[in-house]
Amino acid sequence: MGWTEIAKDVVDYGVIGVLVLLSIVTLWLFIERMMFYKTVDIEKYTHRDELEIELTNNVNVIATIASNAPYIGLLGTVLGIMITFYTLGDIGAVDAKKIMTGLAMALKATAMGLIVAIPAIVFYNVLNRKIEKILTKYDIMTESTNG
Repeated sequence: MGWTEIAKDVVDYGVIGVLVLLSIVTLWLFIERMMFYKTVDIEKYTHRDELEIELTNNVNVIATIASNAPYIGLLGTVLGIMITFYTLGDIGAVDAKKIMTGLAMALKATAMGLIVAIPAIVFYNVLNRKIEKILTKYDIMTESTNG
């Protein structure tokens, strides 16, 4: 097995594997946060900041995954393109079929990065809206008890 085969495996299993792992983490955190939001008792909190800290736990992780997944996919694409060009240069022949196949395989990493990032952005926005609603309910509750 040559180094180009190893490099292809790194792109396929390394970059794509990391992106799959990030998608699982994102989905898991989203489900966990949604379950927490359904069970949160705003009356037990004495201070708004205390509630806000509890509500925003791990939401930043989803935002980080959403913003970085396309770059991880792009890294896989760049590596795949480099491997394709190196392989073609090593062979010494210009074969359009090999170039197109190599580039198409490299672009799957970018596609996978987008497939991870787009739902993560949606999850992040949904969670932010839930946080806003819960904090608004808390503000209304505290105003009615103080007013």
